[in-house]
Amino acid sequence: MAKTVRFGVAMDEDLLAKFDNVIDSKGYENRSEAIRDLVRNLLVEEEWAGGGAETVGTITLVYDHHVHDLQDNLTDLQHSLHEAIVSTVHVHLDAHNCLEVLIVKGQSADIKAAADRLIGTKGVKHGRLTMTTTGKELV
Repeated sequence: MAKTVRFGVAMDEDLLAKFDNVIDSKGYENRSEAIRDLVRNLLVEEEWAGGGAETVGTITLVYDHHVHDLQDNLTDLQHSLHEAIVSTVHVHLDAHNCLEVLIVKGQSADIKAAADRLIGTKGVKHGRLTMTTTGKELV
C-alpha cells in the first residue's frame, strides 16, 4: 500500500458547509474519504476521455418493443458488438416498454461508439452510457 500523504485545502466557508452536508447525507465518515472519491471519479473520467484505456460500463436503453423492426435492429447491432458486450438484461416494464441493460468492456472509444449506435437506433426512447474503469489503475 502506498504511503498516505496529508495536505491542506482552503475553501470558502459556505462551500465547505455545503460539501459537509452532501458528504454527511451520503454517509461518508469524513472529508478525506469524500475527497478521495472525487479524485478517483476525476481519474476515471480522464481514463475514459483518452479513448484507449480498457474500461467497463453499462448501456441502458428504454424502448417500445412494438416499433417496427426495432428489436431486430438492436439484436443485429448487439451481435456485431459481441466482443464488447459481456452480458445483457432485458426487463418488460409494461405492455409496451422494455428496459435493456448491456454490460460492456473494452477500449473506451469503442464502447462510446457502440453506445452511440445503440442509443441512436430509431425507436429507442432513451438511452444512457454509464462509464467506469476496471479498477486496475485506481488506488
